[in-house]
Amino acid sequence: MRRYDEDIEVACDMVDGRYQPVKFCRSHRWWRIGEVFSKWVETADWWRSGSVDPDGDMLGEEEVYRVGARPVDGGSDGVYELARSWSGSWRLRGVMD
Repeated sequence: MRRYDEDIEVACDMVDGRYQPVKFCRSHRWWRIGEVFSKWVETADWWRSGSVDPDGDMLGEEEVYRVGARPVDGGSDGVYELARSWSGSWRLRGVMD
């Protein structure tokens, strides 16, 4: 997996009774999420950083989604890790080749 730390725009909606991401925009290109493979919550290594999360979260927790997505204008599927901080901001964490 290639690691990234890139701010992205994410659109969410209700899917099968759960509020989850349905598409995201990266580098001015929209990707439609076809499947959410997994979702979990991670806590940052706050003891290593020596500071509080920029969003003010002492624990630096974020929701992480591993999703399968395809560009809306056509192209190949990919697997992406998207992370949402508790403040609501989203970022791309990784892309699986």
